[in-house]
This record gives sequence, structure tokens and C-alpha cells, in this order.
Amino acid sequence: MSIFNQEKNPFSHIKSDLPSSIIVFFVALPLCLGIALASGAPLFSGIIAGVVGGIVVGMISNSALGVSGPAAGLTVIVLSSIEKLGAFEAFLLAVVLAGLLQIILGVLKAGVIGYYFPSSVIKGMLSAIGVIIILKQIPHAFGYDNDYEGDLTFFQADGKNTFSEIVVMIDSISPGAILLSMLSLAILIFWDNYLGKRHQFFKLIQGPLVVVVFGILYQIAAVNYFPRLALEQQHLVNVPMAENITQFMGQFTLPNFNYIFQYDIWIIAFTIAVVASLESLLSVEATDNLDKQKRVTNTNRELIAQGTGNLVSGLIGGLPVTQVIIRSSVNIQSGGKTKLSAILHGIFLLICVGTIPGILNMIPLAVLAAILLVVGFKLVKPDSIMQMYKLGWGQFLPFIVTIIGVVMTDLLTGIVLGFSVSLVIILRRSFKNSHFLHVESSSGKNQVKMTLAEEVYFLNKGAILNELNNVKNGCHVTIDISRSVNIDHDVLEVINNFRSTAASRDIEVTFIESKTDGDKASSSNHLKPHVLENVN
Repeated sequence: MSIFNQEKNPFSHIKSDLPSSIIVFFVALPLCLGIALASGAPLFSGIIAGVVGGIVVGMISNSALGVSGPAAGLTVIVLSSIEKLGAFEAFLLAVVLAGLLQIILGVLKAGVIGYYFPSSVIKGMLSAIGVIIILKQIPHAFGYDNDYEGDLTFFQADGKNTFSEIVVMIDSISPGAILLSMLSLAILIFWDNYLGKRHQFFKLIQGPLVVVVFGILYQIAAVNYFPRLALEQQHLVNVPMAENITQFMGQFTLPNFNYIFQYDIWIIAFTIAVVASLESLLSVEATDNLDKQKRVTNTNRELIAQGTGNLVSGLIGGLPVTQVIIRSSVNIQSGGKTKLSAILHGIFLLICVGTIPGILNMIPLAVLAAILLVVGFKLVKPDSIMQMYKLGWGQFLPFIVTIIGVVMTDLLTGIVLGFSVSLVIILRRSFKNSHFLHVESSSGKNQVKMTLAEEVYFLNKGAILNELNNVKNGCHVTIDISRSVNIDHDVLEVINNFRSTAASRDIEVTFIESKTDGDKASSSNHLKPHVLENVN
């Protein structure tokens, strides 16, 4: 099986994939470091996860545009797990076992779960991620970098939240960061809306790549000529630096297999496998939704790819990996066409961190904030919100609940809230659409006809029971089950009970069991109990 099964020539879109991979690399770098910092793990473990997510997962997955790496949604689990186990090497074993569990889930075709999330919830998740990116990057754009890059949760580890962070930011504004982020935004907007439409060259050299180079040059110039506008180290990328190859290789850590029989290891492994799988499947759905070519990712293969990634990452000292929507969105908006961009971004992470960490440490976070702000604004499209509203409350309510839930809590909680609202709407519709009731008067006697739907479940029991209880005494009731393919036993029981008490209420009951019954419909006095049971 070719790792580039979607393209005959893996380099057919290199002109688009190469510049996109560089931009994804620049965005992924601080995210990998930030998530590792928040997880209480060595900074280099985040880089390892980014490399593995790009190269290993990228080669196995058939997601054309998805990018994998360490996920913010797992930081709390990772932090608590390391503290509970007391050793990072023990935690790495849990990551290895989680990867094996994910591979098993993929082989068992558990990836089908990803198809059961409503599109309204997925679209709500995308808009929510856009809102979060904007809110979370505003402090970084103003030079307030107390919160780590990549945080997506509302309540932060430092006791603040998304909104209070913006308020606190006002007392710690950096003039140099504001100037740099504003200039970067101006370059990005001008590049995207004007230069990119004027010549092919400006499409090949992407605006985000230009502003990163501009940010490095700005920092060099400011340090030498305008010290008051120079950014302090805390406002720059902070890659671990190794003085030689031995120190570099020493940053890789092996798991301790002596912990394999500990109960806590398996519980943590199972937790990571489930949460990482759900986040990956959600990101896959969201990424496929953004893909202009509407390519569909094989979710079972994605679980195997993510499992293999976690297996490898755990074996060499990396954090757990998932497919992540921020990096995937950056990839799409930067013009990525195939999985080559994800693979190349992982290669760039490995090479650049090992060879030029000093240059990487000159990249201002304000520049990366400007890039992500543009990404966020593109994800939050007013047109898409209006389109969801026009589709009716059945689509708009789960959409808006998902947005509020994700922004005000975290990704998985918000998705659960949106999904729950969708489920309630489905149940309500099923409750209402289980049958059709027609009432008419003929010769002074009410004629009531109840036609059941093709599929009638126990959830419809209440609606049907209510209708039958409201039938007036002395009526003639016709129950048409000719269209029904499946009727749940609970509903059959309700109908049979109604039939057995109909005579006492002077109600005549007739059943139509097939489309050819017509006037041959059976009276309740002659219909045997087993006739209805055979419909199920």
C-alpha cells in the first residue's frame, strides 16, 4: 500500500506543499514546546511528538491535509499522570500501551464512531476553535506570554481564564510586541488580499513565511539599534539547545517496562487511547469538512496511524499525539494539497531543532500570534453562521451550543454538549414522527386512523400511548401498520393493551396489516395477539 495512495506522484503538488509545510513548522514549533511545558514534561518531548506526528503518522494516515502532534486536550491527563506515576519513564510506557490499544481499535474498525458526529457539531467546533485562537492569541500579540502556546481550555492552570487573561494583559503590554504584531498583520492582510492575486510568485512565497523572517530581522535590528523595542527572551520561541550530538541524543528517553504490571499504567493508557482517539476522529471530520476537494479520510486507518505514532513517540520519549485542528487549519489555509506537507513539517522540526536552535529562538511569539489570528478569523466566518441559522433550529442550536461549550470549557466537553443537544432534537423528532393521526366524522361517529411509521422504537411509546388514551369513547379506530418494517415490542404491548380494553369503552378497533388489506382489514374481535408480534 502506497503511503501516498491519493496521488500517483507524491511530489505532484510540491509547489504548494513545501511552502505550506514551512508555515506549519513555524506554527507547530511553539505549540509543541508550550504543550510540553503545560504537561510538566521535558520540552524536548513535545518536539519528539511533533516530529513523530508529522513523519510517522503522516506516512501511515490517508488524511490528505491533517497534521498530527502533541494535543492541548491531553495536557491535564499527561500532567496528572506524570505526577501520579512519579516518573516520566513510567508515563512513556503508558503512551506505548495507549498506541497499541489504538491500533487494536483501528483493526476492530472502531473508527466508524467518527461518522456519528453531526455536521452541525463539527462546524460548531471549527468556529469555536477560531474564536479560541483569536481570544488566546490576543495576549501574545500584545507581549503578554504567561499562558502557554497551544492552550485551548477556558480555565487555565494559573487560575485565570480566557477572558481574565485579556484583562490582566493590559498591565503587561510590550510596545515592541504590539508594533511587531501590527506590522505582521498588515503584511499578512496585504499579501493575502493584494499581492497574492497579482503574481504567482506571491502565492509560492507565503505571507506567513515572510512575516517570520521579518520578525527575526526585526529582533536582530532592535537588539542592535533600538533596545527599547527589542523583545525579551520570554517573548521569543524557546527551543532546548544542545551543544553537541551527544547532548542532543541525550534528550531522547526510553520507557521503563518494569512498570508494565502496575494497574495505574493500564488505566492511564486506556484513558489516553480513548481521549486521543476521540480528538483525532473529531479533527479528521473537521479537516475533511475544510478540504475543498472533499476527500474522505479512512477513520479506521487513522486510528492505526495515530496508534503507531503514539507507540513510536512513547518509545523514544515523546508526548502522546493526535490529529490537531489548529495545525491542520494552518496547513489548509497555507495552500497544502497532500499529506506531503505534514510529513515535511515533521522533517523540518527534526532538522532545524537539531541544527539551528539559536535561530529558531529568535522568532517572536507576537509574529506567530499574528499568523494564528488570521487563521482564527478565517475559521470564524459570519457567512457560515448565517447559513447554519437559515437551516433552522435543528441545525443552528447544536451549532451554537457547541461554539459556546468549546469556548467556555474545553474541546471534548463542548462537543459532548453539542452532541447532546443534537440527540435531544433527534429524539424529539422521532417522538413526533412515529405516527400520523387522522380524525374525521362519518354518520355521527368519529373515525380515527393511526398510521405507524416504517420504524417505530420504544422511544415512540409515550407519544402513541398518549394518542390512544385520548381517543373518545364510541369511536372507530383504524391502526394501519402496513408501512411498518419494524415495531418495537414496547409499542406492540401498548397497542395490544389498547385493543384488550377497547370493548369496555365502546371502541371498535380495526387493523390494516398490509397494503392490500383495504376493506379486508381485520376487526379486533377476530385478530389474534400473535399477528402484531410477527411484524417485529
